[in-house]
Amino acid sequence: MIFPTGEQYEISAGSYGAVITEVGARLRSLTFNGQELLTTHGAEQAPKGWEGAHLLPWPNRLRDGRYNLSGQEFQLPINEPTRNNANHGLNVGLPWGCLTHLSTSVRQRTVLWPRRGWPGILAVEILHRLDDQGLTVEVTATNIGTTTVPWGYGAHPYFHFDDLTDVELRIPFDSELMVDPERLLPVRLGPVSPAHDFTQPHTIGETTLDTAFTDPFTRDWAVTLSGKDHTIEVWGEATTQWVQVFTAPLRDGVAVEPMTCGPDAFNEGPTYRDRILLRPGDSTHALWGVRAG
Repeated sequence: MIFPTGEQYEISAGSYGAVITEVGARLRSLTFNGQELLTTHGAEQAPKGWEGAHLLPWPNRLRDGRYNLSGQEFQLPINEPTRNNANHGLNVGLPWGCLTHLSTSVRQRTVLWPRRGWPGILAVEILHRLDDQGLTVEVTATNIGTTTVPWGYGAHPYFHFDDLTDVELRIPFDSELMVDPERLLPVRLGPVSPAHDFTQPHTIGETTLDTAFTDPFTRDWAVTLSGKDHTIEVWGEATTQWVQVFTAPLRDGVAVEPMTCGPDAFNEGPTYRDRILLRPGDSTHALWGVRAG
């Protein structure tokens, strides 16, 4: 049988199990003691949205789908027409070749070839690995072409809870990205606003979040979600110093998205500082993971 997301790579270790797909290298399932932690879809279904996706070569939104590189302007396709943005990169529908599939890990690779608005050639590898402590995801991007290109990465794990009202959330970050309400594009970087202040853990209640945070208290950070049945920690380190937190409109899940940069980082502004330039032969890495209890 051919599935909409291709081959389904199952791995397990200790109390954890996971399924990673061929198409997009998505994290389609993550279980702890047999309980599904993710808002997700079945193997026989196509993804409903960005759940479990890897966002590359940029996460979040690019203003008007445009960016400038060495004096040349590039125009990417607009896939968020209501806000006129290019959203979440070029990984939709890409097949990922399987390099190794072991009982506890799967390593995959794809190549981003030149296309409209994207001039470079990037080889990207993703390793999903389970052990007794949970899931670790390692991402490596290498410029195998002859053109310098910008790079950013984000992940979009979407965690299921029956009701967010009583879920306790902690986001140990000092800074919040303020965005304009119409297009959700950066305006300024500043202290965490009182409405979004989860630096000390408290229940989500009726709070709505679609918010990027940066400047974690410590280089190694963890956003914590504590529900009545289980607790989830999404962690990152020096290579992933941003996180986007998004509460589902139906109040049944929350995305916690480790990122190497904030929205619109290819363009000058408050997030430009964390854009990565990959010259021919350069590589860059990102690391994040999930623990449950």
